[in-house]
Amino acid sequence: MKYLMNNRDRLKKPQIIGLLPAGGHATRISPLPLSKELYPIGFRSVGDESNLRPKVVCHYLLEKMQLAGIDKAYFILRSGKWDIPSYFGDGGVVSMNLGYLMMNLPFGVPFTLDQAYPFVGDALVALGFPDILFQPEDAFKLIIARQQASDADVVLGLFPTDQPQKAGMVDFDDTGRVRLIIEKPPQSNLQYMWGIALWKPTFTEFLHQYLITLNPDSNLSKLPEIPIGNVIQAAIQQGFHVEAEAFPDGTYLDIGTPDDLVRAVCQFTACNNNLS
Repeated sequence: MKYLMNNRDRLKKPQIIGLLPAGGHATRISPLPLSKELYPIGFRSVGDESNLRPKVVCHYLLEKMQLAGIDKAYFILRSGKWDIPSYFGDGGVVSMNLGYLMMNLPFGVPFTLDQAYPFVGDALVALGFPDILFQPEDAFKLIIARQQASDADVVLGLFPTDQPQKAGMVDFDDTGRVRLIIEKPPQSNLQYMWGIALWKPTFTEFLHQYLITLNPDSNLSKLPEIPIGNVIQAAIQQGFHVEAEAFPDGTYLDIGTPDDLVRAVCQFTACNNNLS
């Protein structure tokens, strides 16, 4: 009887599918001999702490998803980035089930994510960027818990930043309700940027329909790249319930610029040197 009850409880929990958009060209740190998502940052132990292997940057993201109980994720790739599926295969190295989808229209992250529309169904979607290093380790666990408690359409994980010109800045009230997302303002009094997200099928459908209304096929040359933050802001304006889970002591490091790449390599190599 206990086994049957556990099975019923498991069936009640909504499935969570991770999405990792990997369609960029890494022009700011080019040329590279591999996809930037596979750039080695630090080391991982294999078997015991003295047996170290290079750890690629997106491995950190997948570990955080797996820690939160997410066991299925899709990389969404542009043509040519075949080294990512070659490296991760079916996902056994991170104890996850991994699949690979192909991006189509090159107009930014929303179009890349929408390629997963036929595959995510009624699942919750966990979004993470595979060229980003962030803390805390349990960030996805915390935004999942907030979504379950609030039933918000979207929950954003927020990180402190002093570089608003590089980020989607978030204004939210004392209860955590998001009022406004401003993409890459030159200056801002806001203290937090968003870096990860979790959303319900309601937003998956909104994203899909929003992109249809843009009708990029009719005028491919004039459509600018659209940040995913703009689509979330459009959903807020339509009455969607968007909440924030702030990590006051959190960190967020994008390896997509030369300075930050150097910082990441030095930081994580020094950290892992303590293992030996």
